Amino acid sequence: MAVVARSTVVKKASSKNFPAPDQRAPLLAELRRHKMARTAYDYVRGGARRFYAWLDSQPPGALPDGPPVWICGDCHLGNLGPVADAAGHVAVQIRDLDQCVIGNPVHDLLRLGLSLATAARSADLPGVITSCMAEALIDGYQQAFDDTRSNETKRAQRPAVVQVAMKRALHQSWRKLGRQTIDGAAPYIPLGKRFWPLSEEEAQAVRSLFAPQSDLAMAEVLGPATTGDAKIEVLDAAFWVKGCSSLGRRRYAVLLDIDRECSAGGPPCLVDIKEAATAAAPAHAGAPMPRDNAKRVAEGARHVTPRLGDRMRAARLNGAAVVIRQLMPQDLKFDADRLTEADAVKAAHFLALVIGQAHAQQMDASTRKAWLGDLQASWPKSIKAPSWLWRSMVELTVANEAEYLEHCRRYAVDRRGDQVR
Repeated sequence: MAVVARSTVVKKASSKNFPAPDQRAPLLAELRRHKMARTAYDYVRGGARRFYAWLDSQPPGALPDGPPVWICGDCHLGNLGPVADAAGHVAVQIRDLDQCVIGNPVHDLLRLGLSLATAARSADLPGVITSCMAEALIDGYQQAFDDTRSNETKRAQRPAVVQVAMKRALHQSWRKLGRQTIDGAAPYIPLGKRFWPLSEEEAQAVRSLFAPQSDLAMAEVLGPATTGDAKIEVLDAAFWVKGCSSLGRRRYAVLLDIDRECSAGGPPCLVDIKEAATAAAPAHAGAPMPRDNAKRVAEGARHVTPRLGDRMRAARLNGAAVVIRQLMPQDLKFDADRLTEADAVKAAHFLALVIGQAHAQQMDASTRKAWLGDLQASWPKSIKAPSWLWRSMVELTVANEAEYLEHCRRYAVDRRGDQVR
């Protein structure tokens, strides 16, 4: 497997002053603060650590303690969406596993509940909708573990917010992906707000990942069509200013030409290299997880979202643990702005079912049955949602709103101070 690098990997961006690698951190931190100040929902996206701080404050026995399985760990609305396998087949699954650990599956359900409740508030939906969403959440989640409802699961209807995303995913092409992600169909990455140039050291490290002597199995990352004899040409690479909670970590976009397919008019291969950090989600005591954060993310992805995990591999880049993932045109996230009153409850049920299936596929039949029994036994049948779920959603939503407003206040004060200075 040969590797070639074009001169575009390191650009001399004379038209704009881009930060050097050692100058990026404060700029990215400020951008993260700005993103989290936009809406309460955006604040939730970047608040995984605060979510788990709240969980840690709960007394023992306040929440069900489910069987230890790999969980998403940051199960908010933006981390679910259409995901394609290597063959391009699409299904709605978890699409971001940075926080995945072997832990309590209830944590994913609560994080999704907080995300949906906050999205409903941001969309100015009435409180009764949030109450109905709580009922739909627990019903959809339990459905994944109930073998008697298998036919119901097969007939599960996708709500409008899911249908829109799926329609976009199924019609997405590499050329469209180029326009939306790379801002052009040409095999280069234009520098700007989202992409910054690499230093020579970074560019060399990226090229080394795809070199023949690399320990990384490119055939596993780039698909079965990529054999050991494949020629991989690094077309371009850039620092990727992307995400919310991950802003501040190293992240790179890389364009590859596999066996000159791109030179012949085909699409380039887009690869995402993302630094893996320590998870905020608490792991089950004694859980057999890799100590290396990148290996933990890749291993968790293979259990929670196999069609995504099969496209991810752990590696080292300049001493940092990174996850390398081939991006597919169909990989999209849900748009919380599309949540409507008529669709919110259906979305809660459907997405809870998706989370439940991700957990259930890791359990044997007896474990699934026992976990379903624990869930059903924890609340009376006279109400449609357990008190622990409703109480948690309310407390988390209230706490998030207060923290969000305080974040906005500090952000506004700091901006005024900068303007005065």
